[in-house]
Amino acid sequence: MSSNRQGKQHGFSVELDNKEHVKRFSILNDSGERVLFEGFLGELVGISLVEGLMLEVRGSNGILRMDMTEEELRRALMGKHESG
Repeated sequence: MSSNRQGKQHGFSVELDNKEHVKRFSILNDSGERVLFEGFLGELVGISLVEGLMLEVRGSNGILRMDMTEEELRRALMGKHESG
């Protein structure tokens, strides 16, 4: 996954060990409908910040990665904590 970002956009990737862990994958036409990807990462194995630039959530079935700096993660968690 490339760490190149434009503005505040965050890239992400989902890597599953087996297609059987995919619950639903839907891509609709150009009508502006949402794209949906659902699956099962399995049991939580770990969460880390790779090289300070990528949030990585590891499950027993796969990995979710998202471009996010440590500072962005802190701000996101603090905002969630304050509102919740």
